[in-house]
Amino acid sequence: MHRAVIGRPSTPSQDAPDKPGQIPFALLEAGAKGLRIAAANQTAKAFGVAPGLSFSDAKARAPALVTEDIDRAADAEALEKLGAWLIRFTPLVSIDGEDGLILEMTGCAHLYGGEPEMLALLKARLETAHIPHRLALASTPAAAHALARAAAEGTILVDGEEHEGLLQLPVSALRLSDAAETGLRRFGLTRIGQLYGIDRRALGQRFQSRSLADNVCLRLDQALGLRTEPLEYLRPPPDQSVRLSCPDPITDASAIWPHLEQLVEELCAILSERGEGGQSFLFHACRADGTSDTVSVATARPSRQASHLLRLFRDRIETLDPGYGIDLFVLEARRTGPLNVAATSFSGSFATRENDEAALASLADRIGARLGESMVRITRFRDSHLPMQAEFETDFDGTFPSPDAAMRNRNRPLRLFATPEPVTVLASVPDGPPLRFVWRRVSRNVARADGPERIAPEWWQYLPAAPEQGVEASAPNLPRTQDYYRIEDAEGRRYWIFRDGLYEDGRGGPPQWFIHGLFA
Repeated sequence: MHRAVIGRPSTPSQDAPDKPGQIPFALLEAGAKGLRIAAANQTAKAFGVAPGLSFSDAKARAPALVTEDIDRAADAEALEKLGAWLIRFTPLVSIDGEDGLILEMTGCAHLYGGEPEMLALLKARLETAHIPHRLALASTPAAAHALARAAAEGTILVDGEEHEGLLQLPVSALRLSDAAETGLRRFGLTRIGQLYGIDRRALGQRFQSRSLADNVCLRLDQALGLRTEPLEYLRPPPDQSVRLSCPDPITDASAIWPHLEQLVEELCAILSERGEGGQSFLFHACRADGTSDTVSVATARPSRQASHLLRLFRDRIETLDPGYGIDLFVLEARRTGPLNVAATSFSGSFATRENDEAALASLADRIGARLGESMVRITRFRDSHLPMQAEFETDFDGTFPSPDAAMRNRNRPLRLFATPEPVTVLASVPDGPPLRFVWRRVSRNVARADGPERIAPEWWQYLPAAPEQGVEASAPNLPRTQDYYRIEDAEGRRYWIFRDGLYEDGRGGPPQWFIHGLFA
């Protein structure tokens, strides 16, 4: 069942009465025909100043009118901040036009004693924050929109009451286009109830444009619940969430941890029942003054182990400031998915892998929680025989390379130099392995040599473009062939050295030698 609440932020166009003696005030906006009134307070409206009126006519009606230019960008930012504050009541808050908010109350009203009680609490909080507003509750967003702007403040409609509740409201409350609203008024259709008995086909024939008729039918069906209306929420809804209200605001930071423990246990129990785990967890602390703080942790692979999550939160929970008191805690799980639970081997002799991947993933989570998620990286392999392209680094996502992929490079060093370093080599024959080489000004005698591993260039990467007609195609400028050797010197140190090029290969001068990596 859908429940929506529309709240309007403070603007001069509110219907709330102004204080006695308040001066007429309005906001101006530049249009195609000059300056026009965008919003006005009740004092200005008493003089006949209304939105859409030209500035000159407004000054003629209210000579003492005070005006300012409207700032749409600042209004939108303030509305979004108000929506973020209202997430304390429900995680699903959506922007409604330029002056409204929609709150999805499904599953949240019972936490406050019911829908009327939740509406009363919301009204009290807005009044405490000195935010003028109009509230309404209905089973569809369109109906709530219409009630908040055209019905008595605080109106509540439940399922099945939309027809009667919207009967006497003006058609302008349906969020119609200006052309559609003008067309309805031309035919004497000024109230929503007048549209109920009109045949849809006959209604379409009253408009010259089919799109205008479709707009009227769509908005009417959305208000009555005959068609669904998708909403774009300020924050994506969590996959799972739990919340805990505090009878008295918490001002002691040490009291936050027991509440977090309770929420983690409750959330992990829900995930366990669903056979799922989460990879992103957000802990929100909502203060009594309307502000909030959020602490988040992430895991490399789906997890629902309470002790592990609490260990990740422990180092970050200290950043939460109770301020004037915290009265609500919310814990959310995002990026949830199936959690495959495997039995632990009795001993290493029964294990299919030498490393415990779950333990390594937990270690990566703790490192990421303390130093940052981007600090944990892993080397992965690519199908390429070129050393610089056969592997690459990426952020650790909880998965490990297959043993087969790692075995393909078992004859190569685990770590390579970012840039091969040149060496001076003495070889017994021109195309043979080195007998002695100088690296970093130190001469080293070769005790053993294995190779070569010949790596030819990927010629298909250097094919020339198709020649133009009458122009002879040029030969591709291929890089040189490389011969790699595994070298061990007299002291037992092992190196990975290669010769770049062959003698008389026609691709440059004499070959050059480089060291590309070291064996452990």
